[in-house]
Amino acid sequence: QVQLVESGGRLVQAGGSLRLSCTASGDFFNTYAMAWFRQAPGKERIFLARISRLGSTTTYVDSVKGRFTISRDNAKDTIYLQMNSLQPDDTAVYYCAASASRVVARTAAQYDYWGQGTQVTVSS
Repeated sequence: QVQLVESGGRLVQAGGSLRLSCTASGDFFNTYAMAWFRQAPGKERIFLARISRLGSTTTYVDSVKGRFTISRDNAKDTIYLQMNSLQPDDTAVYYCAASASRVVARTAAQYDYWGQGTQVTVSS
């Protein structure tokens, strides 16, 4: 079992930056690949980025490449999402998720554990 808690979401102006954190509790954090998703009102939850168990491999959806960076600190059982050049379209609830699979998973159904989400609002 893994419990995930996101933090760092807030209101930010367009062009600004934000760093989200997701801290895990439970066993064997470094056996899970971790990911960030987001969900805007009335839309489906979409994949943003994934990081492998030891942080050696990262995968991004094309729309955030070059703007968002996923990282992890296994000593702190925490992953991060650094978001730069934020735009109003980035407004959403951001979720972190954990997967025990070694497959590079890009869909929500492939993840085993989820946090409660943190709201990011980007004003124009």
